[in-house]
Amino acid sequence: MGTRPSRAVSLLVTSVVLTGLLIPGAIAQPDAGGPVYGSEAGAPVVVDVADLPVEPPVPPPPSGAAELFGADCETVIEGSQVLANCHNGYPETDLVRLHVECDRWWDLDSDPAPVPVGPAGRVELVGRCWKEVRSAWVTHQRP
Repeated sequence: MGTRPSRAVSLLVTSVVLTGLLIPGAIAQPDAGGPVYGSEAGAPVVVDVADLPVEPPVPPPPSGAAELFGADCETVIEGSQVLANCHNGYPETDLVRLHVECDRWWDLDSDPAPVPVGPAGRVELVGRCWKEVRSAWVTHQRP
């Protein structure tokens, strides 16, 4: 009965063969005969790190100045009540709207009409649920 090579030896041999096949420049064409693979090629394969792609891709730098728009709002949830205080420090009017999502399925979520906040203006937005509030947020839009 013949002996079989161990799994580790088989994997090692396979990885060496595949490494020789997959490295760029590892195949050399001698003057007489067929191709030579891996370490039989004579010269080691050198890969310049500068030629490798950068991962992950570097995002481009931001273009121009950031857009100056949108009131700063602070939202506070206390029990079933929601209070949002907004201050617009920019020269354009901002239409702010408070959105309240209630925790109970039978409770109505409230999304009132947008309220204009002029330059240097302040506004207080109020919302509520019958029971617990799941989440609350303020959206902004241009008039």
